[in-house]
Amino acid sequence: MPKPVVPEEKRRRRRPTKSGTVLSERLIVDTALRMLRQHGSAGLTARRLGLALDADPSTLYRYFRGMDELTLAIGDALMGQALEGWTPTGEWREDLRAVGLRIHAAYVAHPQAAVLTTSRVTGRANELAADEAVLDILRRAGFPLPDTVRVYHAFIDQTLAFAALDAASLTLPSDSLRADEDMWRSTYARLPRATHPRIAEAAPLLAARMVNSAYPTALEMLLDSAAARLERRD
Repeated sequence: MPKPVVPEEKRRRRRPTKSGTVLSERLIVDTALRMLRQHGSAGLTARRLGLALDADPSTLYRYFRGMDELTLAIGDALMGQALEGWTPTGEWREDLRAVGLRIHAAYVAHPQAAVLTTSRVTGRANELAADEAVLDILRRAGFPLPDTVRVYHAFIDQTLAFAALDAASLTLPSDSLRADEDMWRSTYARLPRATHPRIAEAAPLLAARMVNSAYPTALEMLLDSAAARLERRD
């Protein structure tokens, strides 16, 4: 049975750790992000996190009911980083583009955490703020409610899916990543026109594009589709 989380006001009265650190949810999440970056998801355990914080691992359960709840908090922290400093301009396409690029960038900046969290629904404050912002952008632009939900669904799933895909590439060993990127310049570029005419003619462009994320392009295509849908309503 999961242990109850101690209320915030009681946490603040906790004594510092042996090294003088006062624990907080923010500090635990930040430390977990650093551990994920250094050791990957396999290296993130309550025991190792406790050691990194100079605290007994059981202390963590005063803040989180378990490692799964910590995972949700990590995902929400990434969403908070994405929204930090962003303010809407009132231009729906510009605003949606900015939110999408910010979310994608925040997750890709923490690839190990992204792989762990992009498929989760946290229900926490930052995630709710992002959802509210996207829905508000679309409604203020004049999208009917069914279309708003349709575009929102495609937008958020596409953004997180590309974040997961791009983050997964970044978690590969450097030799594997280089080998994958070089494949476009070696195998694909050398295919004969007689057997693979379409790949052969596109090879130089493929080599230039395929080593970069397709998310900006996919985002523009989604925005084009949404704009066309909105124009048909006018």
